Amino acid sequence: MATADDDSNNKASDRIKDSAQQIWLAGLGAFAKMQQEGSKAFEALVKDGAGMQKKTQQAAEETLAQAQTRMAGFASEFGTKAAGQWGKLENIFEERVARALEKLGVPSAADMAALQARIDTLEAQLKHRAGASETATPAKTARAARKTAARKAPTAPAKKTVRRHNSGNAG
Repeated sequence: MATADDDSNNKASDRIKDSAQQIWLAGLGAFAKMQQEGSKAFEALVKDGAGMQKKTQQAAEETLAQAQTRMAGFASEFGTKAAGQWGKLENIFEERVARALEKLGVPSAADMAALQARIDTLEAQLKHRAGASETATPAKTARAARKTAARKAPTAPAKKTVRRHNSGNAG
């Protein structure tokens, strides 16, 4: 004897089987459709991927160009500042060396230039005198030059000397 519960259980079971069968058939249909259109879908995905790659590559190149421009600016600014600082350091060094040489009594470049100018003037005077007295004998010319030099020689001021004293204690 079939009861109402058995009958409703069979109907529910049949509905579940029908539903499972429909799901299975839908899956098989989707699989068949993908096999037919799979190559088209694959090509579309490849095309979309290539477009995306191009966009990201352009963005990366722009970012790299901006970074390079910034770094070039930083490098230029750093180089300018370093050169300025190096110039200041060089000037300080030159001034200190010049003061140290002056304390030691070493003539400066200006002193040497003045001395060279004086030598040039004296050489010109000697050439002029030698041209005027070509008839004189070399011995007479040498004696005359010594006498003239002795008479005209200015008394040079005494050279300033710096003496150093040992400030350390001896003993």
